[in-house]
Amino acid sequence: MREFFKYVFATVVGIIISTFLIFLVFILLVVGVLSSIDEDKSVNVLSNSVLYLNLDQSIKERTPNKTLENLPIVGSGGGKSIGFNELIKAIKRAKTDDNIKCVYLNVSSPGAGKATLKEIRDALIDFKKSKKQIIAYSEVYTQDAYYLASVADKIYLNPQGALEFKGFSSQLTFFKGALEKLGVEAQIIRVGNYKSAVEPFINDKMSDYNRKQVTAYLGGLYDTFLEGISASRKIPKDSLFVYANTYRIQQPNDALQYKMVDGLKYKDEVLDELKSLSGTEKNETLSTVTINDYAANQKTENSDSKNKIAVIYANGEITGGEGNDESIGSERISRAIRKARMDEKIKAIVLRVNSGGGSALASDVIWREIVLSKKVKPVIASFGDVAASGGYYIACAADSIFVQPNTITGSIGVFGIIPNFQNLFNNKLGITFDGVKTGQYADIMSVNRPLTAGERLIIQTDVNHVYDSFITRVAEGRKKSKAYIDSIGGGHVWIGTDAVKIGLADKLGSFNDAVAAAGKKAKLKEYRVVEYPEQISTLKSLLDDGADNVKLYYAKQEFGENFMLYQQMKKAIVNAGIQARIPFDITVQ
Repeated sequence: MREFFKYVFATVVGIIISTFLIFLVFILLVVGVLSSIDEDKSVNVLSNSVLYLNLDQSIKERTPNKTLENLPIVGSGGGKSIGFNELIKAIKRAKTDDNIKCVYLNVSSPGAGKATLKEIRDALIDFKKSKKQIIAYSEVYTQDAYYLASVADKIYLNPQGALEFKGFSSQLTFFKGALEKLGVEAQIIRVGNYKSAVEPFINDKMSDYNRKQVTAYLGGLYDTFLEGISASRKIPKDSLFVYANTYRIQQPNDALQYKMVDGLKYKDEVLDELKSLSGTEKNETLSTVTINDYAANQKTENSDSKNKIAVIYANGEITGGEGNDESIGSERISRAIRKARMDEKIKAIVLRVNSGGGSALASDVIWREIVLSKKVKPVIASFGDVAASGGYYIACAADSIFVQPNTITGSIGVFGIIPNFQNLFNNKLGITFDGVKTGQYADIMSVNRPLTAGERLIIQTDVNHVYDSFITRVAEGRKKSKAYIDSIGGGHVWIGTDAVKIGLADKLGSFNDAVAAAGKKAKLKEYRVVEYPEQISTLKSLLDDGADNVKLYYAKQEFGENFMLYQQMKKAIVNAGIQARIPFDITVQ
């Protein structure tokens, strides 16, 4: 009886604690919703204000929903972020806003890719036509940060700070040795010598093909970087190359000597200058508005127009199913394209792609919806930082493709990886397998033994078929021969400028250029932009993906800078089906 009461008591205590925790979570959710309602209130921009452009935040394709982001729940969001398009529209509006007197650009390490940085940089260059000044200040400038800051009328560096200017590098990680020690064999089926996604698992260094293409696109990225800085700072491009190549900029005084900055100042000195520019007395408080708040104040332009242009955001890895705001689910994106196609008020579609690819099958599903849409209304593609492999596949049927000079694209090729764990299971762990089957290929794709010659032939035939479909889709969309597409395909990665030269893209231009081209092709004088797919609420994301977000959160904390290695290994093991993805996660430092 004593044991009985002990268990009853434990159960009651458990129920009470559980109820309390549920109640606590409910209170947090209510507080989060109420705080988000308060956050949505418009910010009053006072006269003589300074637009505070803090770009040390995550710059995404779309501004995320803010609900619950400040809750102390792992997986509920957190950290500032803003959509690049909202940011650019805010800068454009500030250009003609009489209350905004100047811009204070504060950036050390922006959270954006190269093409996105160029979009923002071009918007700042356009802002300067207003004759309003941009003042940049930072304690530390990374190369990406300096690329943005170089447009400023004045660039200031902390007297004890640092300016990084060393050139670009791209380093790959190879797992062959580790896999051999573990007793794991990566069985590779691919088409294309340049399709080097598989190389980290079978080589211990870059192949000649891969080295050639990485050298080419890294050089293209660097050219865009140097040309932009050269034009803004009036420093010859060759001189900038020498500064980086010889590591001239080591101390703050070096940056001043070589005219990379205009002065070495502390923040209080910069604030005094901002007060002067904005017409604020020294003894008064500087009136500022953050770019996040200023962007949140924006209203939809031409909101009364019945004509619409649909922008469909395809962002992240391509997978089957629904996906989310950070991945391209074939069902969700196809449904969004179909909805835009069937809406008579939508006169044109802009497909905004920022993806290194993924599932070849899912890519084809999305491609089909673009083909159907193109038959009834204009479809324009706008490529962001990366639109490669499957990311290129889904857009190749568009009427026109816009890229930035430093967009990474192409990578027309497919591959499959079938791991063989036999040695690991048998010799390392002492695990063996046995069974029966009703057909010779009933256990094809089994990971506890090597592929047979017959199985390898079947899979290679399937990969070849997918590749043939891929180059056929591209040839039809780009109005080229299959032979020509094959010659520039084979998994070859191209930079935006080269993509235009070889016909994989049509024009160098921004996202807004693509939208304007869609309006022109649809013969619209006025229109308003609507965005698809509908963003997933933070609460739904928390409920649907909370567990996964928690795992990712702690994995990032544990692995730190090596988190990308964990992701690469995981992708190699779990990705099912034939893949059309960029050869690797490109990291340029």
